[in-house]
Amino acid sequence: MSEVMVEVRGVHKSFGPLEVLRGVDLQVRTGEVTVVLGPSGSGKSTLLRTINHLEKVNRGWISIDGELIGYRRSGNRLYELKERDVLRQRTHIGFVFQDFNLFPHLTVAENLIEAPVAALRRPRKEALASAARLLERVGLADKAGAYPRQLSGGQQQRVAIARALALEPKVLLFDEPTSALDPELVGEVLDVIKDLARTGTTMIVVTHEIGFAREVADRVVFMDGGVVVEQGPPAAVLDAPRHERTRAFLSKVL
Repeated sequence: MSEVMVEVRGVHKSFGPLEVLRGVDLQVRTGEVTVVLGPSGSGKSTLLRTINHLEKVNRGWISIDGELIGYRRSGNRLYELKERDVLRQRTHIGFVFQDFNLFPHLTVAENLIEAPVAALRRPRKEALASAARLLERVGLADKAGAYPRQLSGGQQQRVAIARALALEPKVLLFDEPTSALDPELVGEVLDVIKDLARTGTTMIVVTHEIGFAREVADRVVFMDGGVVVEQGPPAAVLDAPRHERTRAFLSKVL
């Protein structure tokens, strides 16, 4: 049994009076693909954002590869880390947003080398060579000198995936990576993610693509109302869900 890469324990998150996460527990093992499903407002995206400390948790804790994220423990108390320490931790956590988040004033290659050069102090020449390999991997070897505005949505998202990989992260988080795309562009992005899954990349993917979940996920997690309602292998959760709420959701999306 492979070791646990991501551990989420008793995580609560509120925005004012609105409780978005209400005691979430989750384990993701090294090399595993976990797909998180659920209706809008169920807490899926907030969960991802707490994993890389874009959102601070109110209660509970998260660790990646055995290291607490965003906090240090002293006795029974947690103390928030300094921003520079959080930024160091984020270099181990790739995040692919639904709206690409590329720097519009930088070329594709410059987008890919920005973090390795600035955060990891990699030599520019080495970072450019790595960027070229990553662009070839996502089928965009000829776009290194292009600007984001010159690319389709699907191409921009593939660049965003390559950029996340440029830091050689321990885990990749995808927040509805195809939701901003025209339907005919969805396949090219999912194909890249499927390829990553085959190479043993540890991933947590928030998506509404049930077919993708069935084909690629090792584990499917269904969330509703800020809690994990049920989880298990795709065949169990998607074909024989135990919980009425899961059945109701799947009946609407399938």
